[in-house]
Amino acid sequence: MSIIRVTKKFHFEMAHALFQYDGLCRNIHGHTYNLEITLLGEIRNEPGHPKDGMVIDFGNLKQLVKKHIVNKFDHSLVVNSLFPAEHIEAFKKATERLIVLDFQPTSENMVVYFAKILQQVLPSNVSLFSIRLYETATSYTEWFASDNE
Repeated sequence: MSIIRVTKKFHFEMAHALFQYDGLCRNIHGHTYNLEITLLGEIRNEPGHPKDGMVIDFGNLKQLVKKHIVNKFDHSLVVNSLFPAEHIEAFKKATERLIVLDFQPTSENMVVYFAKILQQVLPSNVSLFSIRLYETATSYTEWFASDNE
């Protein structure tokens, strides 16, 4: 029995604004996000099975992450629900893809949020090992299951 980590990379564009932040990021701005999802599991050992030799079919992982994260957040404006109601209304008028969250949409909070989403939808034979979210080419945040047990 071999325990293996498998990783798939994703890419999406997202805008956000940080409520009452004391720098430029208080303004609406966007990033090209790169997301790496790493799962942990045993290699399937079922000769003749179409998924023999796999921890998870990369196509299945792609479908899950795209459905629950990428397709929702790509080209969206993400803001904190603490913004005044008139600002939220203005955001709604400016974009059809507004996501209002109950937390500051920093990359740190986003990896925690993504982990919660994925842990609910992953097949039972794999577990979420880590998430790495690049906000820029040189800045990223990481979430590890072992740090959050």
